[in-house]
Amino acid sequence: MRAADVMTPNVITVSPDSEVREIASLLLEHGISAVPVVDGQDHLLGIVSEGDLIRRIENEDEGARSWWLRLFSTGDEAADYVRTHGRLAGEIMTPNPITVDEDAPLHEIAQLLEKRRIKRVPVVREGRVVGIVSRSNLLRGFSVEAPATQASGDDREIRDAILQEVDKHTGVMVERLNVIVAEGKVQLWGLVDSKEQRWAVQVAAENTPGVKAVENNLGFLPRGMGGV
Repeated sequence: MRAADVMTPNVITVSPDSEVREIASLLLEHGISAVPVVDGQDHLLGIVSEGDLIRRIENEDEGARSWWLRLFSTGDEAADYVRTHGRLAGEIMTPNPITVDEDAPLHEIAQLLEKRRIKRVPVVREGRVVGIVSRSNLLRGFSVEAPATQASGDDREIRDAILQEVDKHTGVMVERLNVIVAEGKVQLWGLVDSKEQRWAVQVAAENTPGVKAVENNLGFLPRGMGGV
C-alpha cells in the first residue's frame, strides 16, 4: 500500500493570517490534531499542531514556565517569543514540514515518522496538499495489507468512488473518515455525528461497484464537537 491508499483526503487547511483561536476551534470541531498552512494557491507553507498551540501556554508566573514547556525552546529567544506569543498561523507554525508524495510506501512513511519523531505527514502533489497520513492511518493500512503486496488500481478507484459518493450525497465530512480498501474489502474508520451518518457511509460503500465486503468501524463524535 501507498500513501494514497490510506491518507485522509479533503484536508482542512488554514492561511498564514488565520488566528490562533480560529485554529484551535478547527482542531476541536473536526477532531484533528494539526492543520496545514497554505498560500492562496494551496501550496504548503507549514503546519500548526496541538504542540504548537501548547507552546503558547504559560504559567501565571511569567518567570516560572514548567519544565516540559522549556523542552520546546529552540535556543533562539526571539524565535521562541514569536512562537509562544504569536497570534497568527504564520507566526506559530512549523515551517517547511516534512512531506511525502502519493506513491510513498507505508513502511517508508512509518520509518519517517519514527526518525523525525512526528505524528503525521502531509501528502503533496506538485507542492499542493492532497492528504495527510497519521500514525492511525498507517496502523489501519498495515492491518489489512498482505505481506509483499500493495493495493491495486481497482482498490484505489473503489476508495475514491466511496469518498466522492459520501462527500456529495450524505452530508458526512470526509475529512473525518479513513477508508481502507484491499482486494475489494473495505474498512471504514473515523468519526461521524449520528447513527444515520454511520449507516449512510456504509450504504455508500456497499453500493460501490467492486466492493466485496464492508467492515464498519465508525465511531461517534463526542457531544459538543462538530455541532453535536
